Amino acid sequence: MNKLVDLQPKIVEKMIDDNIVMIDVRRKDEFKRTGIIKNVHLLTFFDEFGDYDIEKWMKEFEKLVTSKDQTFILICAHANRTRYIGNFLLAQGYKNTAHLFGGMALWAQELRETIPYE
Repeated sequence: MNKLVDLQPKIVEKMIDDNIVMIDVRRKDEFKRTGIIKNVHLLTFFDEFGDYDIEKWMKEFEKLVTSKDQTFILICAHANRTRYIGNFLLAQGYKNTAHLFGGMALWAQELRETIPYE
């Protein structure tokens, strides 16, 4: 059984320019508040009420991650949502599922670069 890989911010930072799909699952208000990581794809999972549309989300996700063997990194605020989503994707057969350990909170705490969300 594959498991969700915790990637420290310093590791993710080194992967930014490596064509690895990074998916930020936070909401627009969060993107605006903290900025986003360069080259990230924005694909909100939970709305402000904690609801989600798994079929719609998976349809967009599958445009980014085109193979169940492809490596990708999930990003959220504190790594709680990504743990939930990552484990769901592992159960769907996605083998190389990783997430940003500590989320954007740790990223910001370590003063790593973000770009403004337009």
